[in-house]
Amino acid sequence: MSGNTFGKVFRLTTYGESHGPGLGGIIDGCPAGVPIDEETIQLELDRRKPGQGIAATARKEADRVRLLSGVFEGRTTGTPIGFHIENTDQRSRDYSDIMNVYRPGHADRSYDAKYGFRDYRGGGRSSGRETVSRVAGGAVAQELLKAEGIDCTAFTSAIGGIEAAVSDPGGAWQRQFFSPDDEAVEKWEKRIKEVRSQGDTLGGVVEVRVSPVPAGLGEPVFDKLDARLAYALMGVGAVKGVEIGSGCEAASSTGSRNNDFMESDGFRSNNAGGILGGVSSGQDIIVRAFVKPIPSIGIEQPTVDREGRDVSIKVGGRHDICAIPRIVPVLKAMTMLTVADFVLLQRRMGRAE
Repeated sequence: MSGNTFGKVFRLTTYGESHGPGLGGIIDGCPAGVPIDEETIQLELDRRKPGQGIAATARKEADRVRLLSGVFEGRTTGTPIGFHIENTDQRSRDYSDIMNVYRPGHADRSYDAKYGFRDYRGGGRSSGRETVSRVAGGAVAQELLKAEGIDCTAFTSAIGGIEAAVSDPGGAWQRQFFSPDDEAVEKWEKRIKEVRSQGDTLGGVVEVRVSPVPAGLGEPVFDKLDARLAYALMGVGAVKGVEIGSGCEAASSTGSRNNDFMESDGFRSNNAGGILGGVSSGQDIIVRAFVKPIPSIGIEQPTVDREGRDVSIKVGGRHDICAIPRIVPVLKAMTMLTVADFVLLQRRMGRAE
């Protein structure tokens, strides 16, 4: 298993590296007739492309997608959908000084241990740039879900420990940082500027919601819907934790507080995040991803080289200060890919309405 394919029915296989000629993917299992074109995919890609906002890298990429197959006259044909996104602003020379040094917080040492060889230019396959292919795949999944009446929204709930009031999650895509609240934007800007002046970076929290969700999606035991969602989001490099519904708070709660009591007109609460026994309950799916700080920092750090000798490193090049907001469309995409996969699995097994 190479680990480059996601999904069982709706499958996305990605390829490419941060400093190679380009990145792309193949989507297999998408039904025929789903409306899609390059501009629909481009809209989602534009939301994660580099060079936007005060927290973003200085690297400039147009991230223009080119559809290679599987689409005719604006609709999917049912055959594999191929797409490619060219890299146009690589500066591999930025990494020549660290070709034999392991960067703290990166996959350098673990990739060397696995392969005995690594692409040191921006991390190669482990780079966050790989996620551009996931966003393109998620855009196709989004159009499939739209046809089912299912919508997905995502927003930033915290940056650097500063939480936002979730007063307007529906308007998050019109605000900086994909903030669900106007007041949080100014606080986050101030904190990012402060940390950037110190050569440091920040993490944050992203929430994704799916609504309306048909009851019955998910499989028992090893293919639970919440397990697959956690798998999908944890597969994004910077994510170090995932919560479903009330998440970690449930551990300090009681059954009488945490149970979602039912009445004739539905549930009273949604602590379960829309998933019970690994199967969707019909409520909104609510999932949160906890994103670590960008490991490339402009502060001297102790590390080792490939020979095991103690050295120090200060990472140069062009890097984000925070993976947020660019990671928000990525996490949304992975959620949509997961739900689309389960929708098609349910349909294939003749159990979906």
